[in-house]
Amino acid sequence: MLSSAQRARFIPDRRRAKLTARVQIFYTDHYVLPLPPGHRFPMAKYARLRERVEAAGLGSMHVPEAATREQLALAHDLDYVDRVHAGTLDAREQRELGFPWSPAMLERSLRSTGATISACRAALADGFAVNLAGGTHHAFAGRGEGYCVFNDSAVAARVMQAEGRVRRVVIIDCDVHQGNGTAAILANDPSIFTLSIHGANNFPFTKQVSDLDIHLPDGTGDAAYLAALHEGLTLALDRSRAELAIFLAGADPFAGDRLGRLELSKDGLARRDHLVLATCRDAGLPVALSMAGGYARELDDIVDIHLRTVETAAELAGLPGGHPGVVQARAPRP
Repeated sequence: MLSSAQRARFIPDRRRAKLTARVQIFYTDHYVLPLPPGHRFPMAKYARLRERVEAAGLGSMHVPEAATREQLALAHDLDYVDRVHAGTLDAREQRELGFPWSPAMLERSLRSTGATISACRAALADGFAVNLAGGTHHAFAGRGEGYCVFNDSAVAARVMQAEGRVRRVVIIDCDVHQGNGTAAILANDPSIFTLSIHGANNFPFTKQVSDLDIHLPDGTGDAAYLAALHEGLTLALDRSRAELAIFLAGADPFAGDRLGRLELSKDGLARRDHLVLATCRDAGLPVALSMAGGYARELDDIVDIHLRTVETAAELAGLPGGHPGVVQARAPRP
């Protein structure tokens, strides 16, 4: 196995320079989604996270442009995109989505998707970049689901390809729930590799087929999770031959998460982030991060986990180095 120094010699000087640049961070929390009293989606986490990121001085802060209709249509059915814009989703569609439609819901969804697009562009320039929201991986081409209106990862990957910035992308989904919408949208696309590590018995209860699915039993803790992720990450980077990674750093594998069913500690989640980011950095692979899910009983626990993700990206952006299941893989793509 090559050492970090040996691996670095295989990264072009231009790419190594990019991987030591300052982290750009995109936020959308001022586009507030109005929710009814008692709704379990933790909308307040976004503003609190942005405040702590700003206080820590972890990078340069930016408000993203909204995703356009044309960008969304690269991954979504145009009829669905138009109905979301027009506010004509029916009652069943809104129940599956988990959010009532409103103009504010539309604007926030467009900005959150735009933030991942912006983070991808920034990562290709700087090495790492962060969307303080995003990770809406349950959105399918023609419908939303599980608090996900548009699939920001699929849209952003396709936008990077359409702009001629990259040819191949790997999506590394570490939310506790399978990225079913991402897998479905990209099922027949050999240029975008999908890795999902998630609870086997958790939502969605009918799974889609990613390029690489890692199904974990209830109660999985730090050591078993990290071992499975290390194996899966190695396979994904080898098979994808990617030029860009999109990393969904969900907070919901946390032991205190109401919807998680896994038993990772905060330290274990920080080690997960280090493993993904250091492995990609050592391979010369730029990474756009999104925060994805988190439903801990205490809001501060969610924010703590997301903050450590951003801290890890900021710390690794200018440093050389690296770190340190049940795997079901689709046949390798050509």
